[in-house]
Amino acid sequence: MKKKTPKEPKERFLNLKNTFYAVKTIHRCAPLLLTSFILTQTAYWFFTGFIQEILFLKLLLSLIENGGSYKEYVLLVLMFAASGLLAKATDCITDYLACTRMKHFYKNLNDRIFKKAVSVDMACFENPEFYDKYKRATEIITNDHSSEFAYYLASVFAGGLTGIFLVIYVVSIDPKILLILLVIFAVVIAETVKGKKGIEKDKEMTPHKRSKEYVKRTVFLKDFAKDMRTSGIFGVMYGRFETAVEKNREIIKKYGVKMAVLELIAGFFGKAMPVAATYTYATYRFVVKKNLAISDFSVIMTAMSNLKDVLNDLGRAVSFIRKEAAYFGNLKEFFEYESKVTGGDRIAEEFESIEFKDVHFTYPGAKNSSLNGISLKIDKGETIAVVGHNGAGKTTFVKLLLRFYDPDSGTILYNGTDIREYDINSIRERLATVFQDYKVFALTVSENVLCHEEESESDNLLVTDSLKAAGVYERVMAMPEKEQTVFTREFDEKGIGLSGGEQQKLCAARMFARQFDLALLDEPSSALDPIAEYRMYESLIDATKDKTVIYISHRLSSAVLSDRIYVFEGGRVTESGTHEELMSAGGNYFEMFTLQASSYKNEERSVS
Repeated sequence: MKKKTPKEPKERFLNLKNTFYAVKTIHRCAPLLLTSFILTQTAYWFFTGFIQEILFLKLLLSLIENGGSYKEYVLLVLMFAASGLLAKATDCITDYLACTRMKHFYKNLNDRIFKKAVSVDMACFENPEFYDKYKRATEIITNDHSSEFAYYLASVFAGGLTGIFLVIYVVSIDPKILLILLVIFAVVIAETVKGKKGIEKDKEMTPHKRSKEYVKRTVFLKDFAKDMRTSGIFGVMYGRFETAVEKNREIIKKYGVKMAVLELIAGFFGKAMPVAATYTYATYRFVVKKNLAISDFSVIMTAMSNLKDVLNDLGRAVSFIRKEAAYFGNLKEFFEYESKVTGGDRIAEEFESIEFKDVHFTYPGAKNSSLNGISLKIDKGETIAVVGHNGAGKTTFVKLLLRFYDPDSGTILYNGTDIREYDINSIRERLATVFQDYKVFALTVSENVLCHEEESESDNLLVTDSLKAAGVYERVMAMPEKEQTVFTREFDEKGIGLSGGEQQKLCAARMFARQFDLALLDEPSSALDPIAEYRMYESLIDATKDKTVIYISHRLSSAVLSDRIYVFEGGRVTESGTHEELMSAGGNYFEMFTLQASSYKNEERSVS
């Protein structure tokens, strides 16, 4: 006989943990939100399901049967009206509170998700599994899973309270009727299994949903518009979209029949059968046995119908809670992710030197190493060029220096101390960077440069000086709103666009606007022509006097103007020295520079 695995108890325990985590998260982000939902649902369920349709009906029919006075009738109606008014007032107040609290919840949870997203390791953004977790975590916000969870949890509380009073009432008339409700347990089982299948279905569909969303996003983005229209790439992208749709259709089909059968079982045992059985039994007592009063006959039919609805709704609510709690489980996994790149408590002091000692590194999941024993040292005040062909390891060198990753082996020393002993942010604050995949945001020129809102005259002067240092000041002054001009028309119809070279210069201005000891320029002129590139390097060197500067490039304008050059090849330093020394050596650098000579005649003449 096959042994039962402990999978189900583990799953039930996990569901319970997810539910508690969801309650804790909602309460932490918006205290009183769950309370307001519970009061709203209780005001509706209890008043409608018990007071109005059972208690008031029973008292009214009993009053009629016993020949009550008109005064008693009016008093009963007034009591009913007062309870209805109280229920409605409670519903309105708590519904308003729930709406306002929900806004607090979304805002606070968004803040937590954003902060976590910008603090995780860079490796996470190259990991599809992490992206799927991130996608499922953010669905808490985007697909209203939080309000659904709060609604169904409140429904369980309100339905449970109403159900208890209905059961007490039914038992007071005839306990045997409760036996009919046993069939509704089939509904609870069916709804639980259906909820479990729904979770499995959603999980399988997540990667394909992400693929669909990527295609939909890129079709509408300006960055991809030209390629979409001038190449055959749209056909490939649309093919990916259709594949994702087809995959999800297959998943829905796979689960559809099972979920339809479970829905049929829930409908039969939860609605048709209890009503038919109750009518049969109550009619037998009223007509054959004649031991059931007309008031009890009428009210017990309503009570059983309401109790049936309550139990059905409770079964669905429990199933939905389980499903919605699973999304909070994804959120929990996302928040519990611990960065592997961690820092120490030491605050980085003023930069004196950086040294790589036999550093090796391979990207997660990659077959080949990106750095294979890099050893070099850079001292304060030096202008360094790191050159080499694409894929030589130059950008990886920058990523390790910025603590986006840690080396697999070897050591990086900041001022002679292992860089891992320093607080990561304090290291990054000492550095200023311009990346080859530069990004300009849909904000004002000033905000793009300062990376915060302009708050004073000194901020304005800093923006001006930074734009001048980057060589883009005149272009900005020609804009309609000068430094307050917004980029792109995504949020402002008066917004403007910039050429690739102008955008790259603006990103360089961002570097000049901050205090830094060491500048890291990773292909900072990739969007410029050779002449503009050389002029930009001259401007950068002039603006970074007394600073340490590292140029990363496969184009060699920066190398000509540098104090020392490191040539990367295959993740190793194959040559180092000044421009003249490397040209005399006749190695890889000589070959690279000679091939680019037509673009750099002026540079070579200026250093000869």
